[in-house]
Amino acid sequence: MSSEYASSVSDVVVEEKADMAGLQRKLKNRHIQMIALGGCIGTGLFYGSADAIAAAGPSIIIAYIVGGAAIFFVMRAVGEMSVRTPVAGAFTHHAYANWSERAGFVSGWNYWFNYILVSMVELSVVGIYINYWLPDFPSWATATICLVLIAAVNLVGVRSFGEFEFWFALIKVLAVIAMIVVGLIVVFAAIHAPDTATPSFGNLFDPAIGGGFMPYGLLTESNGVWLGLAMALVVVMFSFGGVELVAITAGEADDPGRTIPKAINQIAVRILLFFVGSMIVIMAVVPWTAIDGQMSPFVRIFDYVGIRVGAAVLNFVAITAVLSVYNSGLYSNARMLHALALQGNAPKFLGRVAKNGVPINGVLASAAITAVAVVVVFVWPDFAFRYLMSIALVAGIINWTMVMITQMKFRRRIGAEEVSRLAFKMPWFPIVNWVIMAYLGFVVVMMCFSPGHRIAVIIGPIWLTLLLFGYQVKTDARGASPWWAALSFFIAPVGLVLWLTERTTHPARARLARDGVIACVALALVLTLFIIVINLTM
Repeated sequence: MSSEYASSVSDVVVEEKADMAGLQRKLKNRHIQMIALGGCIGTGLFYGSADAIAAAGPSIIIAYIVGGAAIFFVMRAVGEMSVRTPVAGAFTHHAYANWSERAGFVSGWNYWFNYILVSMVELSVVGIYINYWLPDFPSWATATICLVLIAAVNLVGVRSFGEFEFWFALIKVLAVIAMIVVGLIVVFAAIHAPDTATPSFGNLFDPAIGGGFMPYGLLTESNGVWLGLAMALVVVMFSFGGVELVAITAGEADDPGRTIPKAINQIAVRILLFFVGSMIVIMAVVPWTAIDGQMSPFVRIFDYVGIRVGAAVLNFVAITAVLSVYNSGLYSNARMLHALALQGNAPKFLGRVAKNGVPINGVLASAAITAVAVVVVFVWPDFAFRYLMSIALVAGIINWTMVMITQMKFRRRIGAEEVSRLAFKMPWFPIVNWVIMAYLGFVVVMMCFSPGHRIAVIIGPIWLTLLLFGYQVKTDARGASPWWAALSFFIAPVGLVLWLTERTTHPARARLARDGVIACVALALVLTLFIIVINLTM
């Protein structure tokens, strides 16, 4: 829709509509601050950091700093809008009010899709941690138990979610700090098991250990695989998914004007401590070449020096991290569906709120879709983490890019006088907006160099096109048939991948193309249902 639509929307009216929709402001300052602290500590850090280390060696530290700076400014952008208009479903609301109804539709459904994928990734790896103690326990059963438990927590009430997230985030935060402290003691006391290297910060720069601090430079091809600092940015950016949860909580925070700015401004410190600090300590204790991805680097550090109890404790913490991230994902997805329903961009039944302030149908619908993860883990465990993570990253990049554009439109809509009155401004506007969007584009380019991420780059534009077409189906008075739309977009990606398969004799590329066929078919089936539901219920 045009800018005329955006200019006609009143923040006050929309905010009142959101506040009157049954949600309750029961999240206290301690909940918000701990949610902010724990939001970025999940599978991306505990498990995915092993892939990042393998790609860049010790220079992963630089990747975390660069990626963290980008996310900080994204959060300052969304924080500027959320402090002025603190409503649930922050991203979709701001895009809807400041850009267009179409942008609200795309932003909301994309964010929901992003967190569905993140939830699937989290559930797909929780079995790895359980198998540390119970090697024969099936991963699909672990995923099922976690899904049911977290759905129950979210159905009890927003205060229940806040308390659960507070304590689980506290466990994560204290554990990472404890790991850093113990790691420093191990380094300075030179504690290590027999036949292992002596812990030292020099391990990060020793050329004898894998080639030193930056073993692969910015970008290097090795045995057909691209490695280097630039490639590590891809895994690093996935790790930062979750920090934006603070903006989602604005609609249920009891004092958003105070708690949201405080939480967002602490992001830089959290990144330096939790990401940069932990990586420095881990690679000082364990030579980075010994981190093989078979277990979390956080568990590996204790296992390596022979402290088995510490490894078991960190493994438990990794489990709480998965539960925490999925808890946050289900919470944010339910609020996103609620906001979309209020806009008329989702079926009305998804806007229903129970007496305890929970958008109950949003919780149940999101949990039901995430249940697909249980099947995926059982049938195709490799796909569950590798491919879903990369597709989730593409969805996240779309979301972050839309935030930067929305914030520019937000300032244009409210005018210079209102901008001067903003209580929480994003610095260096608008230069930083363009820099961040260019950086996100660079990350997408790097994804093209990796077979595991290339499929996601293909699926991303298809997903965006489907969202735009879904919106058109919803608003088209002629009632365009969803079956033809679904069929056309079903054939396109599958036909493309089949064409790639047919024209290559390289085993790895042929396997990639076959994986792509399955991924595109699965996505197309889900989106076919999505378009049909929208067409029949709007």
